[in-house]
Amino acid sequence: MTLSRRGFFRLTGTGLAGSSLAALGFGAGEAVAASVRPFKLARATETRNTCPYCSVSCGVILYTQGDRAKNAKSEIIHVEGDPDHPVNRGTLCPKGASLLDFIKSPTRVKYPMHRTAGSREWKRVSWEFALDRISKLMKEDRDKNFVAKNSDGVTVNRWPTVGFLAASATSNETAFMTYKVVRSSGMVVFDNQARV
Repeated sequence: MTLSRRGFFRLTGTGLAGSSLAALGFGAGEAVAASVRPFKLARATETRNTCPYCSVSCGVILYTQGDRAKNAKSEIIHVEGDPDHPVNRGTLCPKGASLLDFIKSPTRVKYPMHRTAGSREWKRVSWEFALDRISKLMKEDRDKNFVAKNSDGVTVNRWPTVGFLAASATSNETAFMTYKVVRSSGMVVFDNQARV
């Protein structure tokens, strides 16, 4: 079979027109389009958040699915980078890309745990108990180790036995307030997770 250049363009043009009509839903393409499953995120709720891993503070979008009934819990079904975030513009490192595994991990600690002295087992406690215990221990340590004046008699108001590691994925306002609270209590050891 001899095919001229003009014949070749007619043949390919006809094929292109036929496949375009099928793709638009005319003819046999309707059956194919009906068999395609719907996009899994079509009915999901988007929530923007920050990746918890490092100090880069990449933006992520969490997709949850659930009927939002009063006693029903929504479930996170997908995590991806936020293309509108100025830091990462939709890209994620391997740790950020595996956030769904981190969220659904059966070994992830979700509640405060307490181990009494001499015990081998951790027990789940309430947030009220945990925060009261932390504040009580901090107060005891501050009262015992607070240094009001140094050896030269100069007022220093230091609490040298406790340190604070601040979060790196906070806003400037939150970071400023954290700094003020930590320094006003007298803590000398203060660092940011961004440097770790």
